Amino acid sequence: MAMILPVPSQAAARIQHLITPGGIEAWFVQDATVPLVAMEFAMYGGAAQDPEGKPGVGNMVADLIDEGSGDLDSRAFHEHLDRRAIELAFSVSRDYFRGSLRMLKDNKDEAFELLRTSLTSPHFDSADVERIRTQLLSGLRRETTSPGSLASRRFLEVAYGDHPYGRPTGGTLESVPTITIADMRDYVARVLTREHLKIAVVGDIDAASLEKLLDRTFGGLPTKSRLTPVSEIEARRPPRHEFIALDVPQTIVTFGGPGIKRNDPDFMAAFVVNHILGGGSGSRLYRDVREKRGLAYSVSDSLAWMDHSALFIGSTGTRADRAGETVEAISQDIHRIAEDGPTAQELDEAKSYLKGSRLLALDTSSKLAGALLQYQVDHLSIDYLERRNAMVDAVTIDQAKRAAHRLWDDGLLTVVVGRAPLTAAAQPVSAIPLKAN
Repeated sequence: MAMILPVPSQAAARIQHLITPGGIEAWFVQDATVPLVAMEFAMYGGAAQDPEGKPGVGNMVADLIDEGSGDLDSRAFHEHLDRRAIELAFSVSRDYFRGSLRMLKDNKDEAFELLRTSLTSPHFDSADVERIRTQLLSGLRRETTSPGSLASRRFLEVAYGDHPYGRPTGGTLESVPTITIADMRDYVARVLTREHLKIAVVGDIDAASLEKLLDRTFGGLPTKSRLTPVSEIEARRPPRHEFIALDVPQTIVTFGGPGIKRNDPDFMAAFVVNHILGGGSGSRLYRDVREKRGLAYSVSDSLAWMDHSALFIGSTGTRADRAGETVEAISQDIHRIAEDGPTAQELDEAKSYLKGSRLLALDTSSKLAGALLQYQVDHLSIDYLERRNAMVDAVTIDQAKRAAHRLWDDGLLTVVVGRAPLTAAAQPVSAIPLKAN
């Protein structure tokens, strides 16, 4: 069920910054359009806090933390969720442990109580741990035959080496079997705290009631985190090209390089110019690689930013005998925009699209809550949503050209996964064997 919200400028004016009696902070939009409440929250730490040599601990915690807690075993816990149509989910990104809670207004007390026990008294029963471990290992085995998964994983290894950002958030076939219940309990104790807690709530609830629920839900968490420091890192600079041999019908090309961080003064210009390069069916890459040359069904790229680094990363799929031609076409487009920047018409069209499309991205309570959480994680001000379109409008052609040069002047890191042999133009600088990890 979706909750229709007003346009961003109106929604932004209604965002409240709550501080509960217990000191819990949240961004809150009250809306009684339908009797629903959506909450998104995050705690700093994420997969970057996995122990050395054991990637996947945070991911296992996210998969197991709602498999029984408090007085309820796994089956009873999920029966409570199902009976009240409560949606509760957890996940990890590289920097954050995240949670999502959605419920009907009348079920809010039970929903928040289930979340509280998940965070403060998860069971991690051995039978549940082994069941989830088996599922995770099955997924990791499937990834060994997925060209997209292999390309993405290898790209991050190339970009970040032994930095925590270079490790797979879901772990590996070697690491997941070694993760213990003690590892998961230690992760919970170190990461799931109030110190870096960010919360966004949208829905049919008043501020006073929400404050009580937030204090009851999060007030029992430890006050301070115990985090391993994560160093700043710039992704490896291009060029570098790798090939992974895999007998699949379609060859996958993942490409990218260092990006521009969210707090960089050039970020908004980079965001706009990247839309021009690879942001959809009107982008340069789409028109050239798909429409003009017929090399791929789709091609796109996007900016990705973490707390300690940033990337631009894209992908496409093509025939093995045209992989070299595809990489060359992408490289040429990137070289041209790095050298010359966008045209004035491209800049105007990109601004128009990016301003209008934002409305579609905020048309439900869950989407708005997710956006408000992301703005907090990105350390943006509470009025950012109100100011955002003006910031897009303010990007000049010179700023767009500078951002394009910063992003793409060095060329590309590329990882190609597919059948060998490739055409002569696609022969890799280095070829690596397929490994099950």
